Amino acid sequence: MKQQWITLLGATGSIGCNTLEVLDLHRDRYRVFALSAHRNVNRLAEQCLRFSPRFAVVPGEREAECLRGLLGQSERAETTEILIGPEALCHVAAHPEVQTVMAAIVGAAGLPSTLAAARAGKRILLANKEALVMSGGLMMDAVHRCGATLLPVDSEHNAIFQSLPHHHREQGLARVGVNRIILTASGGPFLKTPLDQLLQVTPDEACRHPNWVMGRKISVDSATMMNKGLELIEACWLFNANPDQVDILIHPESIIHSLVAYVDGSLIAQLGCPDMRIPIAHALAFPERLVSGAPALDLARVAQLNFQSLDLERFPVIRLAYGAMRAGGTAPAVLNAANEVAVAAFLEHRLPFRDIPRLIESVLEQSAQSAVHTLEQVMAADEEARRLALHLMRRELS
Repeated sequence: MKQQWITLLGATGSIGCNTLEVLDLHRDRYRVFALSAHRNVNRLAEQCLRFSPRFAVVPGEREAECLRGLLGQSERAETTEILIGPEALCHVAAHPEVQTVMAAIVGAAGLPSTLAAARAGKRILLANKEALVMSGGLMMDAVHRCGATLLPVDSEHNAIFQSLPHHHREQGLARVGVNRIILTASGGPFLKTPLDQLLQVTPDEACRHPNWVMGRKISVDSATMMNKGLELIEACWLFNANPDQVDILIHPESIIHSLVAYVDGSLIAQLGCPDMRIPIAHALAFPERLVSGAPALDLARVAQLNFQSLDLERFPVIRLAYGAMRAGGTAPAVLNAANEVAVAAFLEHRLPFRDIPRLIESVLEQSAQSAVHTLEQVMAADEEARRLALHLMRRELS
């Protein structure tokens, strides 16, 4: 069997590390072409020594010098060339020898390289939801025009993908008998916390997810439920749905990862342990199945599954996400940018937890939004929304 070359963008985050665990089980099938990291150079060095990628990409010369020092005189280190900057990310994502790209860079920073992979016709394993949130029309157009394949890695979207007929996009959801898409959400660490107690929430408390081990930014998104708002927008683009066809259901156990409701009354769901190696392995080998290394689900041990309706008073960001998707154009990019600024400020103890949705709503109300035709428009909207969010925070503090 001929080995596939894989570029892993965002190798040192939770998705990246889980991807490498799956790849390690199947070295006869896959080889690592490139790895990238933002801050965690120590972990990147360990990964380079273990997998001997042809390229390692870091953001600047300081990180490159540190990586060179960590790799030292190792024989394996000599096989890895160190590249620097955003253009290098696009280079390793679009390289002619690469068949598959895992897009796992968190936030807006992952958009240009993911779009480069789409324009190069790659098989893209999409874990960077912001790429579709910010530029859904551009991304999907590039995928179809350039012959790329887009496979969702988020556990919710991967579950939906597994529960839909494979010809759903060509025929449309209605013509394949789909009534609704149902995204499940754990509800995060504050599902039962009295609302008045959320005023004093700390970053460490917000990052203490009951089911998943994730990075700090996405953990806060789970606590506010913005992760589900972004997933709503992503689902609309991935599955050619409108926002009114997508529901959100609280499911604290995170065993049912999402469902598809059909017009005949059937509900088809994908179940599994809350382990990202499962959707990673599915997307990696699709349409085949691979051993993922994840434990098997023991339903007798789980014993019961619980569900409840979404409370928009507790999770107001969901209303903002639905509104941004309905508005279209640059509105989702503005939503995402304002959220990234708000979450960063919260993690740095500069913004109270309950003010995250308030800041996002203020930015959406005060930003100028327009139709999207180019990546430059998206990035300009992103930059302007960030400036406005910082300005509003400074004004509030003063």
